[in-house]
Order: sequence, then structure tokens, then C-alpha cells
Amino acid sequence: MFHVAIVGAGGMAGQHARSYSELPNARVTGVMDIRKDAAEALAAQHDARAFTDFGEMLAAVPHDIVDVCVPTPWHAEYVIQAAQAKPLGIVVEKPMGRTVEDCKRIIAACKEAGVPLFPAHVLRFFPEFATARDKITAGAIGRPATVRTRRGGPFPRAWNNWYGKIDWSGGLIMDLTIHDFDWLRWTFGEVDRVYAKGLAAALPPGSEVHRDYALITLRFESGVMAHVEGTWADPGGFKVTFEVAGDEGLLEYNFNQPAPVPFELVRAQTEGGGPGVPVPESPVAISPYTLELQNFLESLESGKRPLVAPEDGLEAVRIAEAALTSARTGRPVRIGHGDV
Repeated sequence: MFHVAIVGAGGMAGQHARSYSELPNARVTGVMDIRKDAAEALAAQHDARAFTDFGEMLAAVPHDIVDVCVPTPWHAEYVIQAAQAKPLGIVVEKPMGRTVEDCKRIIAACKEAGVPLFPAHVLRFFPEFATARDKITAGAIGRPATVRTRRGGPFPRAWNNWYGKIDWSGGLIMDLTIHDFDWLRWTFGEVDRVYAKGLAAALPPGSEVHRDYALITLRFESGVMAHVEGTWADPGGFKVTFEVAGDEGLLEYNFNQPAPVPFELVRAQTEGGGPGVPVPESPVAISPYTLELQNFLESLESGKRPLVAPEDGLEAVRIAEAALTSARTGRPVRIGHGDV
């Protein structure tokens, strides 16, 4: 049985907690959040203990796994502190860190402590994306040439509008399209150059927004070109599409999760800090969020490499950081690799 201590009590922490409850070899023992009421509410749902101090939680409850689901700027702080406690493993929600340097510090701390680290890039576990990759790599569309992806919906409302504080979240480029960056790199290999235009990314430091939009072009070392569109300005619900063209065929996918109530009502109810970023649904029997955590736990039991490695988390952030730089400067950015 893996005992899990969760850091954070927001939307993704709740999703992870539900996923652990679906696994027969996992149990949530503690939930820590600086908001006492949020920690107590999530802990009560899973018969766990609530805390507002991280060190106190680690000292008070068994924790084979520490799962970090706080806002992005504090990922490095909590992962590094967790590594010093030497649990059996650490899960960190994407993006792994706010910057490449944060990711390097996280990886170094976990390596020094000998603690396996799992960046939670869930898109690899969505069956439509996993199946598409399998077909592409098997040659179903011949040699891939161009890719188009689109992802997004309404602006996420959460604690202290942290998604809207660009210095904190990196906007949708760092928080949302990073899903596509990871899947694209997993499918097509390393990225050579990035060019981006973005609403929030082009604003000066310290800016705060309530909508965001970006277009990012990726040129891969293989020659594949990808056009990535992200939006936090679509009131009609969460939508995901991709189109992959090769010299022998075309692969398409389109998902639309419509808003359950009028957008203005949702906005009014969540202005003070709501559920955060929309969590895409999946009709499969086992949630992709459960599958990703199951994959990590199985890797700890077997010693095999999980589907997502720490270096994957770093490279996704590297692409996002390059896109932010490009959007700010108006120039393409060439990416270097391997300097972990």
C-alpha cells in the first residue's frame, strides 16, 4: 500500500486524490494547503488528515508518495523539500517548474536524494492521443509533415487569480499548451526552433490578465512543422483538436466539452476563486489521471521506467519558456537540449 501526502487542495489536487482512491494499492493520508478550509474539505473526502504546514504533515502521516499540486511558482520549493524527506517517490503536476532553472534544481534535488520523480503530463495517457501517436509512429499517414493542435476554453478562475498573474503561471503558454508541447515532442522528437505570438506573453513583467490567447509554431529537428493554438478566451466550453498530415494520409481528432451553463453565470460564481482550470473529461472506464498515477506506482514496484521521465518535464518547460521569449521579443528562438 502506497501512502500519499498531497500538497495543495485545488482542482488538480482533488483530481489526483480521486484517482488514488480508485487504485487498490494507494491511500491518501494527508492534505496540506495554506487555506485551512480547503485542506479540511479535501481531506474529509478521503478520510485523511488536514494540515496547513508541509513539514508538520510529513512528520505526522505516513507518506510513501508526495504529490505536489500547488500553483506553479511553488513546485520547486515543495518538491525540493519533499526530496529531503526521501519518500519512495514524488509526483509533481505539470508544468514541472516555472522555469528551466527550477526544473534543473528539482531534478538535481531528487537525484541527490535518490527519489524517483514523476512529472504528471497526463496527455500521454489520454487514449485518443496515445492511439494517434501509435498510428503515426507505425507509419499510418506515411512521413509526417505538418501538425495543427488547438486547446482551450474559458479563462480559469482560481485562488488569487494566479493563472492571470503571468509572472506566476506563465499564462496559457506555460500552463495549457505545455500539454501539446509534451505530446508533440513525445511523438515527433526534439524541437529545433520556436516562434510565438501571445496576448499575455507579450505584456511587461508584473502584468495580470483575465483572458489569454497564443499561436506557437514549432519546427522539429525531423523537419515536421507544428502550429499550436491555445485560448483562455472561449466561453463555449473546453475544446481540443489536432490534425496531423503526412505524405500518405491525414489523421484528425475533435473534442468539444460544452459549457454546462451560460458563461456569464459561471464567471459570476467563480470570480472569487473557483475550481481553476477546466479538467477535460474522458469516456473511458479508467480515467487518464488514474492511469498516469498507476503507471508511476507500477514503476516504483517494478523498477521499470515510467512513461514520463523528469527530463520530459524539463524539455516541455524548455519549449514553453522559448515560446514565451519569442512572444516577448518577436523573434524565433532556437532550442538547446541535454543541459540538465
